[in-house]
Amino acid sequence: MAEETSPDSHREAVERVRDARTFAVNLPVVGRIRVPRPEHLAYYGALGALAALEIIEWPIALAIAAGHVLVENQHGNRIVEEIGEALEDV
Repeated sequence: MAEETSPDSHREAVERVRDARTFAVNLPVVGRIRVPRPEHLAYYGALGALAALEIIEWPIALAIAAGHVLVENQHGNRIVEEIGEALEDV
């Protein structure tokens, strides 16, 4: 017999998926800080190195990093929404 699920259980499932994709650290003064995945850390490190070596300007590196964060957040939100919709269909 299939178990009935409530909207709350769907939200909990979506939250679990969202939490599994991120890692956060609690810092004493700053609070909770989300740590990017290793491949993103490498990307940001490379941008920092290019800026430190003055191959690109700091404002350019910051603009590229900000654009990358915005694109990744949008992509992540879309995936979570699709999972939530799929769970609603079950």
